[in-house]
Amino acid sequence: MDWSGLAEAVFMTVYTFALIAVSVYGFHRYGLVWLFLRHRRKQLRPAGRFEELPRVTIQLPMYNEKYVARRIVEKTCQIDYPRDKLQIQVLDDSTDQTCDIAREAVEQARARGFDIEYIHRDSRIGYKAGALENGLKTSTGEFITIFDADFVPHPDILGRSIHYFTDPRVCVVQTRWDHLNRADSLLTRSQAILLDGHFAIEHVARNRSDRFMNFNGTAGTWRRSAIEDAGGWQHDTLTEDLDLSFRAQLKGWRFVFLPELTAPAELPPEMAAFKAQQFRWTKGGVQTALKLLPRLLLSKAPLKVKVEGFFQLTCFSMHLYMLMLVVMMFPAMYLRTVPMDRGTFWRGTFDIGVFMLATMSATVFYIASQYQLFRDWRTALKYMPVLMALGVGLSVSNSKAILEALIGRKSEFVRTPKYGGPRKPHCLNHNAAGRRRNRKLLPYVELLFGLYMVACAVWSVFNYRAAFTAPFLVIFSFGFLYVATMTFQAERAREEIRAAETRTAQARS
Repeated sequence: MDWSGLAEAVFMTVYTFALIAVSVYGFHRYGLVWLFLRHRRKQLRPAGRFEELPRVTIQLPMYNEKYVARRIVEKTCQIDYPRDKLQIQVLDDSTDQTCDIAREAVEQARARGFDIEYIHRDSRIGYKAGALENGLKTSTGEFITIFDADFVPHPDILGRSIHYFTDPRVCVVQTRWDHLNRADSLLTRSQAILLDGHFAIEHVARNRSDRFMNFNGTAGTWRRSAIEDAGGWQHDTLTEDLDLSFRAQLKGWRFVFLPELTAPAELPPEMAAFKAQQFRWTKGGVQTALKLLPRLLLSKAPLKVKVEGFFQLTCFSMHLYMLMLVVMMFPAMYLRTVPMDRGTFWRGTFDIGVFMLATMSATVFYIASQYQLFRDWRTALKYMPVLMALGVGLSVSNSKAILEALIGRKSEFVRTPKYGGPRKPHCLNHNAAGRRRNRKLLPYVELLFGLYMVACAVWSVFNYRAAFTAPFLVIFSFGFLYVATMTFQAERAREEIRAAETRTAQARS
């Protein structure tokens, strides 16, 4: 038996599978852009107007948000809605001075005549979902509006959105996120473009074409009866918003997305915080897919809803496929270029062509979003190499999230630190010691992948048969090295802050 030939065949089968998988999800982006272009002019209008405005409860979940706790309470009190129809709940699970800051802000607002309550839990059971669920016990609103602590809602956000609920089938009105610190750094600019694509293209395409979309956890309003009908907030996944969204829509409820109505918020300004956010979204997305995808596929939903729902719930798997391609990159390049008498060169050329067409979909996708929002396609084009590099660089951390979800490993809800304006020194994110050890190990793995991609890029330059892969390899190597370097920088700053706090505590004692 030709063991080398068998090993090569198995290797190329796995490599081809990963390549096809990445390409399929890449081509799916073309489908979203097509749906967006087809339906973008469809304007949603409220079915009517409430003669008497309904009662609304605004929930403000927070955990250790000392920099933004007061601001969100004050901004919520500025929302233009009748006070006798408005209840505000501050759902605080904090373990630091946020408790005092939020409690004082609530007392000041109550003194000005607002119906506002401060609810503190000593245990983070269920994390954010648990806090929201607990708040519903004393809420009085027919509708529930949610704002994370870093948001700065406009005063007219309720007045412009509440009347869409005159349609009794509507359960959620979601607004578009805007970004307070978009221009602060290369990282925040890249994140802004990524999120703009999600809101400006994905949400519009899905919502206007009557496919399922998701509530984004904040900056939106729920019909309370729909939450209860769908089974309430559940905390068996890290993405309670995605979970409840699909359960509600499977019950027949409708979503409304208003891209013209924005709610500004803060983007994570440091790599460690951004990676933690992406890890949570990825792991929670896979958990939700495992939980709800069979129910969706066996439901009576239209075929177009099932197909799009499948891609939406499984899109996070692309990180794992991309990492598989990276791992197999050098052996695949070598096998594609020698020996030439087996046609492997042309097969390799075909593969790279398919891969380029698929990855070009990201360029089309983000250019479309930036043009739709700002009539500016050049910015997206300029940042595309960075967006590709960032996506590849995150593949190690996000693949870990996928594998943890698949094996059923539980993990805590790690909040994304907020700074409330100009960037503060690196805030400490209080996690378990094991979590810190994992966090310290990952950047070394990312660094090794970066060096591996550098070696592959050098090899491709000196081998003319693989030279056309060099630009991608350079982007990949930059992505891994950028993510690793920025993570090391953030971790070093955290250690310095931790050491300074320890010295201060010792001096006081």
